[in-house]
Amino acid sequence: MGKVIETVRGYVEDIIKGKNLELVDVEYLKEGNNWYLRVFIERLNDQVTLEECEDISRILSDILDEKDPIENSYILEVSTPGLERPLKKRSDFDRFVGKLVTIKTYVPVEGKKVITGYIKGSDEENIMLDLKEGEGDVNIPFDKIAGANLTVDFDLHTIK
Repeated sequence: MGKVIETVRGYVEDIIKGKNLELVDVEYLKEGNNWYLRVFIERLNDQVTLEECEDISRILSDILDEKDPIENSYILEVSTPGLERPLKKRSDFDRFVGKLVTIKTYVPVEGKKVITGYIKGSDEENIMLDLKEGEGDVNIPFDKIAGANLTVDFDLHTIK
């Protein structure tokens, strides 16, 4: 699966070059009886339109049909990552300083494998969070992060 993802990543990078778009992630996974190839794109300072997603899907589909790098039949989806977008690169964490994030780790960090907090920043080795529960700060080593996603902060929208 890693080879499929890297191959598709290269195709998408070529397609979006010069379009002011950024590739967020590529997923290739089986859900039930179907394989899905999901491509997530975004624009840093603006929204991605439905037409742009359709265009990229069409171009990518043509390339995949021609080069045929995937053995299984699959469903291709091209979209934006949504509100709870994954944070994949160190620059993602820097971009979303002050935002609420949920991080899953490979091993417990301060006794937890799922940590939610506000991004304070990062250095060469760690992401620094202000814990949501008011428990202070925590440093999470990048190499211990299994996955990270922005989290919707419903507390900000509480009706009083």
